[in-house]
Amino acid sequence: MKSYLLVTSDFVKTGGMDRANYALADYLARQGKQVHLVAHRVASELLTYPNVTFHRVPKVANSYLLSSPLLDWIGRLQARHFTANGGRVLVNGGNCQSGDINWVHYVHAAYCPKNQAGLLRQCKGFVAHQMFLNAEQKALKSARVIFANSNSTKRELIEKLNIPPHKLHVVYYGIDPQIFYPPTPQQRSAIRQELGWTADKPIVAFIGALGDRRKGFDTLFAAWQKLCASSEWDADLIVIGCGAELKQWQQRATVAGIGPRIHFLGFRSDVPRLLQGADCLVAPTRYEAYGLAVHEALCCGLPSLVSSSAGVAERYPPQLHDLLIPNPEDATDLAARLQKWRWNKHHYSNLVYSLSQELRNYTWDDMAQNILNKIE
Repeated sequence: MKSYLLVTSDFVKTGGMDRANYALADYLARQGKQVHLVAHRVASELLTYPNVTFHRVPKVANSYLLSSPLLDWIGRLQARHFTANGGRVLVNGGNCQSGDINWVHYVHAAYCPKNQAGLLRQCKGFVAHQMFLNAEQKALKSARVIFANSNSTKRELIEKLNIPPHKLHVVYYGIDPQIFYPPTPQQRSAIRQELGWTADKPIVAFIGALGDRRKGFDTLFAAWQKLCASSEWDADLIVIGCGAELKQWQQRATVAGIGPRIHFLGFRSDVPRLLQGADCLVAPTRYEAYGLAVHEALCCGLPSLVSSSAGVAERYPPQLHDLLIPNPEDATDLAARLQKWRWNKHHYSNLVYSLSQELRNYTWDDMAQNILNKIE
């Protein structure tokens, strides 16, 4: 029986890379493979499989940064045993120095985080970036096979890290079509009623942490100020996510006089329901290797404005290119694109429907099987 060792921080259903790693582990377990997981956290569902073994890595001071050397060390110990016995080892980027399979969800060489929440956090971010960058370079140079989550990620690996193209394979993320799907008009009406949203109030959603400026909320905030200056703009913005700058953004909204037009929801476990009730998603990201939140929104039938450089933008057909943001720094352009969406709201919803169906036909199991096809 083939055995696999997977090394990553968390195997859970939240977050892009965490969800993808969970899906791969779950698929391998259901195929009867022997699966060993080196991580801080593993979802309880995975631990119910008799063929899944969890090698727990303590999370030092509840910090991923401080715990990363320990994850690497325990991962390498297990990896030596597995490779000696014919097993396969899959790691993520530079999280473990193993020379077998590497699955890249984020390229540290492609973006340097810009944290605005205090000098200490900025220093921590700089140190973490340098550490992750060095580990990434070393791990990817030694990997035999590398999976990238988009063609954009593949290009970054070739251009920034000089990875030979023959090592690289693009495998897109999947989806759970039973959770992310376009609701019927009746379902959508019921969701909006439960959420306290009136039928005629357009709702624009943003998903992301409020700290690192990578997600581009500052650009969206500036665009929203411009839009709300017009009495014709009737949409409200919901912000899903926490982060070091949450309170500061709430205060800025109040000072700017747009507090009633932006609703900061914090962390939410009902994201699929929020997406099914909303009218549009905006993701002006400065760097996004893929963009699972956008993918999920599209699967819910939601027109989604996203930076043209994001990996998920590759999935957009030509008729939806108006939704691609060419410059995530340009608040004026973003405001204009949101206005165009608002006055053509139903048109864009109709255009997104076929893309939604296409994306929903490619599940997490399809993704996992594509990976297996390349390594078995």
